[in-house]
Amino acid sequence: MTTEQIKFNPEADIAGNSEWTTVIQPKRGWLDIDLKEIWRYRDLLMLLVKRDFVAFYKQTILGPVWFFIQPLLTTLMFLVVFGRIARLSTDGVPPILFYLAGVTCWSYISECLTKTSDTFITNANIFGKVYFPRVVIPAAVVISNLVRFSIQLCLFLSVWVYYLTRTGSTIHPNRMILLVPFLVLIMALLSLGLGIIFSSLTTKYRDLRFLLTFGIQLLMYATPVVYPLSLTSEKYRWLILANPFSALVETFRYAFTGSGTFSWYNLGYSALCMLVILATGIIIFNKVERTFMDTV
Repeated sequence: MTTEQIKFNPEADIAGNSEWTTVIQPKRGWLDIDLKEIWRYRDLLMLLVKRDFVAFYKQTILGPVWFFIQPLLTTLMFLVVFGRIARLSTDGVPPILFYLAGVTCWSYISECLTKTSDTFITNANIFGKVYFPRVVIPAAVVISNLVRFSIQLCLFLSVWVYYLTRTGSTIHPNRMILLVPFLVLIMALLSLGLGIIFSSLTTKYRDLRFLLTFGIQLLMYATPVVYPLSLTSEKYRWLILANPFSALVETFRYAFTGSGTFSWYNLGYSALCMLVILATGIIIFNKVERTFMDTV
């Protein structure tokens, strides 16, 4: 796979001394990601972001309203099943706000994982016709879902402000709110890393697509989305914290409500996992993109 487009110098051709202004060379380094090249294709990146965002509600009756309906319906379902029937604790946080915080984070994570995992398979026809940095496709998915996350975050903030301004509110936001952009960045890059790993492997092993869909559902229950971390047994809590998404969701909820668990150690572990998984994903992605057209 190459990193540059070919451009011919017509003046040199007229003079009888043909030269190429840009030479295509294969990627050789394991972590060979040309950020300058991605920046040159920023128009394509934004076009793909717009395509993914618009395609979500195109030819629907309610349109963008679905961005609000989905988290609300999911929150209400969790409220009934886990709040009313199972009667799980929410650490004193109003149940709707508790579940909506988890749903807002998990929706972004799951969407990024699911859509980036199909990068090679769903875009094989484009990859076989024209050159552009292949990593633009999964990056566009992460950014377009970030727009969706921002809309759902506004919904969460509206509910949060409502409970915050009520008399006798048990919500105590703290300065950890300043970490929210950092949390979102880790979520995005961690999901991107895992997504491109599965995307690279599914070009040869298609069964992984089904495994990922099933795995994301199980991973949600291994993440404190519908229950607080304090509810887990001390003996098995390390299993939950071994999931790098756990500290991110728990910190997000703690920042806005003041309830839950916060640890710099756990947050640092999530950041370290993000770096390792993202680097691994880039290595595998660079290796597979050279020959994936032969197996896809």
